[in-house]
Amino acid sequence: LIKLADRLHNMRTLGAMPRHKKREKARETLEIFSPIAYRLGMNTLRTELEDLGFLNLHPNRYKVLKKSVVSIRGNRKKVLQKIEVIISAKLQDKGISSEVLSREKHLYSIFKKMKDKQLSFNEVQDTFGIRVVVDTIDEWYRALGLIHNLYKPIPGKFKDYIALPKINAYQSIHTALFAAHDVPVEVQIRTKDMDRFADCGIAAHWLYKESDSDTRISIADEWLRSLLEMQQKTSSSIEFLENVKVDLFPDKVFVFSPKGQIYPLARGATALDFAYAVHSDLGKHCMAVRVDHRRVPTSSELLNGQTIEIIT
Repeated sequence: LIKLADRLHNMRTLGAMPRHKKREKARETLEIFSPIAYRLGMNTLRTELEDLGFLNLHPNRYKVLKKSVVSIRGNRKKVLQKIEVIISAKLQDKGISSEVLSREKHLYSIFKKMKDKQLSFNEVQDTFGIRVVVDTIDEWYRALGLIHNLYKPIPGKFKDYIALPKINAYQSIHTALFAAHDVPVEVQIRTKDMDRFADCGIAAHWLYKESDSDTRISIADEWLRSLLEMQQKTSSSIEFLENVKVDLFPDKVFVFSPKGQIYPLARGATALDFAYAVHSDLGKHCMAVRVDHRRVPTSSELLNGQTIEIIT
């Protein structure tokens, strides 16, 4: 945490440095420090690190993107304010205590999405969104139903990070809706505890003494211990750094056993990989596989949310 805070201070004071030094610090921040902040769940710190890194590594792209966001902010803000009022009134009417506020995707996140998915700026649907924070999980379920009654959800854009948390233990529901004037709006719904953890990550353990965060703290702790083991096994700092980079960008898929147990696997994993992940004996004796109750080849690549049954 001290190292991350120190890096944030460095990035805020890059002004006096020569151009090549700025780029070097910015690249290092985006490749190492920002992903570490992400893995520790520290979203507020991560987003500032990323935007400062983006500004100093690609100043022209940063300015163009910022100008684009500002140009559409006025119109979108009116639409979002209207939706905020409607959602707040509906939840209050049903006796659900909530905080409803609009949010804006940070610039580096927009840039990364455009680059990774080959999208134009106008195709990024979640540039602006709404966050709904409620007290309990029960209220969260009720709020989701009420919001889907108010606005039609966009098919295929529903993400449940509560049942399947992100690798950094982030929990929330993301649902995209057709709002007024056919403007797609992403709504995030979470409890107060989830909201605190999403912003502060492992630091929430000290800021808010809540027992619910213990399992999430243990996820970060386990990852930090694995880094320590990796450091002890590698012969040079360069080799260690390369291994950390690989570990910081795992692309996971989450699949289920027939009994509902969740298994995280690497992106591109096959049904046979799943069998070995459950138990080496199951992998050795795997004869056939059913994915979502349909027979498929053992070499089939698995997708998020599928249920896998191994036949031996």
